[in-house]
Amino acid sequence: MLDLRVVDGRIAEIGPGLTGAEEIIDLNGKLATPGLIESHIHLDKACILARCAPEPETGPTNHAARVTEAKEKFTVEDVYERACRTLEKCISNGTTRMRTHVEIDPPAGLICLEGVMQAAKEYAWAIDVEICAFPQEGLTQADETDAFLLEALDKGATCVGAAPGYDPDHNGQIDRVFALARERDIDVDMHLDFGNTPEDMDLHYVCELTEKFGYGGRVNVGHVTKMSVAAPDDVAEISKRVAETGVALTVLPATDLFLMGRDQDRGIRRGVLEAHRLIPEGVTCTLSSNNILNPFTPFGDGSLMRMANMYANIAQASKPAEIRNCFDMTSFQSARMMRLNDYGIEVGNPADIVVFDAASPEAAVAESIAPEVGYKAGRQTFTRPAAQIHRPA
Repeated sequence: MLDLRVVDGRIAEIGPGLTGAEEIIDLNGKLATPGLIESHIHLDKACILARCAPEPETGPTNHAARVTEAKEKFTVEDVYERACRTLEKCISNGTTRMRTHVEIDPPAGLICLEGVMQAAKEYAWAIDVEICAFPQEGLTQADETDAFLLEALDKGATCVGAAPGYDPDHNGQIDRVFALARERDIDVDMHLDFGNTPEDMDLHYVCELTEKFGYGGRVNVGHVTKMSVAAPDDVAEISKRVAETGVALTVLPATDLFLMGRDQDRGIRRGVLEAHRLIPEGVTCTLSSNNILNPFTPFGDGSLMRMANMYANIAQASKPAEIRNCFDMTSFQSARMMRLNDYGIEVGNPADIVVFDAASPEAAVAESIAPEVGYKAGRQTFTRPAAQIHRPA
């Protein structure tokens, strides 16, 4: 067991038997890890099931169209309240850093951005929130959307995203997003290649531009369900290309399990890339919650350990190194993707720490253990009392 000395919110010393502290917190030998990281989440459209059910009474599901209709009634106060509610879920499950995607399409304009920015400011004492502005419903066919995107970046969004699958000109949207990223010197994070077959993957073009512009380590793509149904040789070839160009991949198991395979009535495809197997090949891979309590994902509580456990089951990860990769995809791999150079329990880093009643990170994933207590910059942010068994007298 080791002791940590925290001074002014940062880890000042690590070692056995440290003494002389003004306040001593005894964790009784429990597992302390760096705070967890939500690398891909949508605070702006969380918790809307009461107004937008996951399945219509009749007709096609068409989740995107129904959420678009719901966005027309969003207000800044509404987005703020739901974002705060979701942030509290994430904080109480050990998340201390986050990248949230925020939609800037005409149905809501900058309403989502303003509401999420207010919520991020409200909870800055417990979590660092990075905002990625993106056009959910297309860009090249809508000058107004492009203007909203520029304004969002002016107002404080520090990452630019894309959803070319909803754009009539996939490459045109990708080109525009890369141009904005280079002009502003910011990172790129795209929703990419959601589909049931491996044909026509946009990932190839993203890798091409990443290499062309020297943007390796600054580009992430989420979903990539098309890659999950590609032939093993093709996956190996794509993975090599992704590793060489420095494009990171994010899997979103809750959403993709709920949405994929609706064209099948047996042998339903999972649609979740076995990303943990690509980490030894040099690919940066993360996993995250994505949507919480909306038509795309009508479940969720902000628990990344639950998400890691779900993913491990889906991807049939069972070896200790594989399960550790599942944990790292919610922590160290996410920090690498987001270029967080001050992450981890090391001297000089912020004292962002969560505590598990677990023997190891692998056990936390395998047993889906929720953290008992968390700290942001050395200040306690939440406590979860342990369950008690009440035996008969």
